[in-house]
Amino acid sequence: MQLQIKRSMERVPGGMMLIPLGLGAVISTFAPSTPVFFGSFTGALFAGALPILSVFYVCLGSTISVKSLPFVLRRGGVLLGSKVAVGVLVGLLLGHWLGERPVTQGWFAGLSTLAVVAAINDTNGGLYMALMEQYGRPEEVGAYSVMSLESGPFLTMVTLGVAGLSAFPWQTLAGAILPLAAGILLGNLDREIRELLGPAVPALIPFFAFALGATLDLHRVWQAGLVGIGLGLGVVAVSGAVLVVADRLAGGNGTAGIAAASTAGNAAAVPALVAAANPAYAPAAGPATVLVAASVTVTALVVPLVTAWWARRIQGIPAVRK
Repeated sequence: MQLQIKRSMERVPGGMMLIPLGLGAVISTFAPSTPVFFGSFTGALFAGALPILSVFYVCLGSTISVKSLPFVLRRGGVLLGSKVAVGVLVGLLLGHWLGERPVTQGWFAGLSTLAVVAAINDTNGGLYMALMEQYGRPEEVGAYSVMSLESGPFLTMVTLGVAGLSAFPWQTLAGAILPLAAGILLGNLDREIRELLGPAVPALIPFFAFALGATLDLHRVWQAGLVGIGLGLGVVAVSGAVLVVADRLAGGNGTAGIAAASTAGNAAAVPALVAAANPAYAPAAGPATVLVAASVTVTALVVPLVTAWWARRIQGIPAVRK
């Protein structure tokens, strides 16, 4: 008998990330001694997010083709630059009031500059490409080869530093991008390495998601989840408005801008990576992970609806292209 576990997980927006994340959080909250009790490889999995993420970014980088960059640099570069600019602006505004630490009480408990910047900075590439395959042109689909450079904690670290918050030494910034850069280099030097590493990207997501979930306290999830819904809607509204304008200035009709106004599942890993690089962000990392995970789900649900509405309005095409 075969159970359709993978298909069932994929029916949930961001399910390959969110379900293992939730499982890790449940075990950590209600059976916190599990990793100590079993030890060995089982215990290591509960605390192994960073090593798994290092491998993940090498594999992800191997899928990025340098040859495609000149053809899509204008479209992808504009969208990437606009998203980063929004992150910097929001970082400046929130950093002025919150600094590096999260809100500790009230309706906005758990909200932090780190959570908002991480949610804005990383686009859901699979969602973007699927939407542009349906509503856009091939070069707009290919634009994600440039936008994928936002994957990982590097741009978030740069954004937080530009916003005037705790800076990161150059070694830390270099270390944050080296796995991705190494993957890009290897994948472009040897096609067979790309074919070896590329398929591992989706397989690694549940493992680092589980390890990240093991660092969370579910007692905070309900309230953080409510704030996370607001965060997701804010990402779509704020970054979407800016990206529509940027896309139209670059020669598009705004559809690609809305399709890019989402939060990638990978972004849920960024707060922990930032906190590992700079302890000043440690208090914000746990709540930020929950908030960003909520934003992943919200944007995955809202962005396709808004993109379809915009495409029908601008292009006069049906909701589903045959």
